[in-house]
Amino acid sequence: MQEKFYITTPIYYPSNKFTLGNCYTTVICDAVARFNRKQGKDVFYLTGTDEHGQKISQSAAKVGKTEMEYLNDIVDDAKKLWNLLGISYDKFIRTTDEYHVSAVQKIFRELYDKGYIYKGHYKGLYCTPCEAFWTESQLIDGKCPDCGREVAPQEEEAYFFKLSAFTDKLLKLYKDNPEFLQPQTRVNEMVNNFLKPGLEDLCVTRTSVKWGVPVDFDPKHTIYVWIDALSNYITALGYKSIDESLFKKFWPADVHIIGKEIVRFHAIIWPALLMALDIPLPKRVFGHGWMLFGGDKLSKSKTVGSVECIDPRVLVPRYSADAVRYILLREIPFGSDGNYTTEIFFNRFNSDLSNNYGNLVSRTFSMLKKYFASVVPEFKDDNLEASKILKDVVKNETEKVFEYMKNFDVSKSLMSIFNIFSQANKYIEMTEPWALAKDESKKQTLANVMRNLLETIRIGASLLQPFLPECATKTLRALNVGENKTYENITEFYGLKAGDVVQPLGILFPRLDIEAEFEALKNL
Repeated sequence: MQEKFYITTPIYYPSNKFTLGNCYTTVICDAVARFNRKQGKDVFYLTGTDEHGQKISQSAAKVGKTEMEYLNDIVDDAKKLWNLLGISYDKFIRTTDEYHVSAVQKIFRELYDKGYIYKGHYKGLYCTPCEAFWTESQLIDGKCPDCGREVAPQEEEAYFFKLSAFTDKLLKLYKDNPEFLQPQTRVNEMVNNFLKPGLEDLCVTRTSVKWGVPVDFDPKHTIYVWIDALSNYITALGYKSIDESLFKKFWPADVHIIGKEIVRFHAIIWPALLMALDIPLPKRVFGHGWMLFGGDKLSKSKTVGSVECIDPRVLVPRYSADAVRYILLREIPFGSDGNYTTEIFFNRFNSDLSNNYGNLVSRTFSMLKKYFASVVPEFKDDNLEASKILKDVVKNETEKVFEYMKNFDVSKSLMSIFNIFSQANKYIEMTEPWALAKDESKKQTLANVMRNLLETIRIGASLLQPFLPECATKTLRALNVGENKTYENITEFYGLKAGDVVQPLGILFPRLDIEAEFEALKNL
């Protein structure tokens, strides 16, 4: 039976100011989804937009549009961005979709009927940009701990979810299932900052906000963002609809990959809601770190520095989607914060993409054309020590990639893949094909060397495909192995067919003149 794999990003607040930081989670999830597809799994990758709340109404009013007119334009633009970056999602959910609205109302009613939701009166400090209530103790310098903006006192009638009833159950969850929330630092944060002090019941409706899902049995109340937003992970699969086949097939989720700023909602509120609904919990929640620019978080609400340096709509057309994906996936240690600068991007482009990978492919294909008319040669009696070293490195680094990807560590996976390319470049220097070509008695040795290089490129490109799909697929097609759709027998050095003609391939990553590129970005 085919193994199932369900992965999600958090749904995003619609914005036309997406930066690299906003793309980080989506690109990670895409790489993980693609990798699991190549392992032969039946993958469902979900992303989407969180479209309700006061901010949407205010933003739409500012530009003289209705909420849906405003949203439709921005969501279309977001989908174009995901297409630009090669995001291979299986479903895009909008929380304004009718099926989602209906399901959320049913979920709310079920929680109410079970006694987990009750009516009360809320008084607290509210951050409009983050749509979050905070206690005085949670504020930082009197401001919102997430975005650093002013909060304002608000008071209104509201429904509450009995979150406090789940403190002990959540502590037990973390203890009994250490893999549920990762990395471990996130567990420590949740336990020390929220669970040990004791959870408070959660305000889950507003009467002052109209743009949202109304409570069907009390329509003056609008369901507050987190029940509405978090439920998307199951409503997208048809939960509480006529057809729940996808829900039965894919739930529980294998992993929710999220930014660390919303771990509390996914590791405390979401499992508590699922416990109340008697629904199995997701297998894992992974809270990654932030992409920092100039020491600050790259976000839609705080754009730091020059937009030309962090806007994917500028970077992708100029440097390719693969180059942008690479800097996102490689430079940020998964689970930790990482710094981004344009200089880091350019240096990575030249050292890793242009020199290590691109140059390896280019020089190998050129030598094959020169020495064997671009025809894949046959192996025969390869006893070179350098060949053994190369094959050992390929095998060991490939095993590391699979091990790292069990924990979604895309950065280390890419390091291992590029170690393969580095060893192939060393292999060229160790074997000196140009010298072998001058000695007719070394013709078979030269053939073995070229075949080893071609097989290493095939293996490396196949491993690279989930991360940098465009350049890897071009390479594989040039080798006449198509997209190499699975990883079966990935490290075997007999994946190519002797006698096949390797197709010409242009320069994958032309080396950048860094000084000239800085000047060019200033003028874009």
